[in-house]
Amino acid sequence: MVSSSRNKRLVYDEIRKQWVRATPEEIVRQSWIQRMIQQLGYPKELMAVEKEIRELPHIEGTAIPDRRVDLLCFVKGMGEYALSPLLLVEFKEELLDLKAIDQVVGYNYFVKAPFIAVANLREVLLGTMDRQTQQYVFQRALPPFADLLKKELV
Repeated sequence: MVSSSRNKRLVYDEIRKQWVRATPEEIVRQSWIQRMIQQLGYPKELMAVEKEIRELPHIEGTAIPDRRVDLLCFVKGMGEYALSPLLLVEFKEELLDLKAIDQVVGYNYFVKAPFIAVANLREVLLGTMDRQTQQYVFQRALPPFADLLKKELV
């Protein structure tokens, strides 16, 4: 996954199909992407990496912040768009804290994915909106893609 070129550490991003600088956060992102594809069955063709929120196919409006999402997983044929957001993930080098959670919640205000997550190399927190309390509820696991789809259908 990591290459070295003239003292620059690079990592290949299978989704963007290019070598990118291997920053600590990028190492976390690429580790999770590989785990999601190889172990959890997330289709790489339904993943978007480092996309501006305004570039996402389902975003409408003019007051969209100038921000990039770390990873957005889509689902086909569920909703009014050909591709609908399913899972928005924010990757962090450091501990997962309220600031990281607030960041992904803020992005999701515009993205509107039914699931959000924050992850570092050691842990992941998956959030879903509790419809009664209108608060996110988090669990310490990222389910396989097929299981996440079942949760979405409920």
